[in-house]
Amino acid sequence: MNVDDAIVEALEEAGITFACWLPCSLLDGIIRRLEEHPEIRTVRVSREEEGVGICAGAALAGEKPALIMQNSGLGNSVNALCSLTLTYRLPLLMLMSHRGYLFEDIPAQVGMGKAAPKILENLNLHAFTIERPEELDVIPGAWKLAETAGEPVGVFLSPRLWRQTGR
Repeated sequence: MNVDDAIVEALEEAGITFACWLPCSLLDGIIRRLEEHPEIRTVRVSREEEGVGICAGAALAGEKPALIMQNSGLGNSVNALCSLTLTYRLPLLMLMSHRGYLFEDIPAQVGMGKAAPKILENLNLHAFTIERPEELDVIPGAWKLAETAGEPVGVFLSPRLWRQTGR
């Protein structure tokens, strides 16, 4: 099984029923599979904070939401995370490609690559990084934590995850 299929399987195991997403070359395979998924509704959004708002509404409607984006968009979503998901104790799985990290070739990505984990730490939110396919059980574990805590949980997908599988 390739890593994109395995990530979608981990989202299924977590019980995710709704996903907002923004384009990212690393996440493209996951997004394509989710768009075709018969049980996970997807919405493409223009900005990350829009995704937080739509996912908050989905959570209030009984869905189990995920926001799929680059970590570089985390900065755009901070106010929405604080004013919606944290205020109303709404679970949200944030699945993020970790740009500006190992093997990055775009200088503009480096700043948020360093800052993104610290942003979640400063918001007092849990964050996990998946480096290898064997660690994909972090995804259902992170969703369970988001539900239990009633707050967003971040999962960074390292570029190593795809390099190790030949993509």
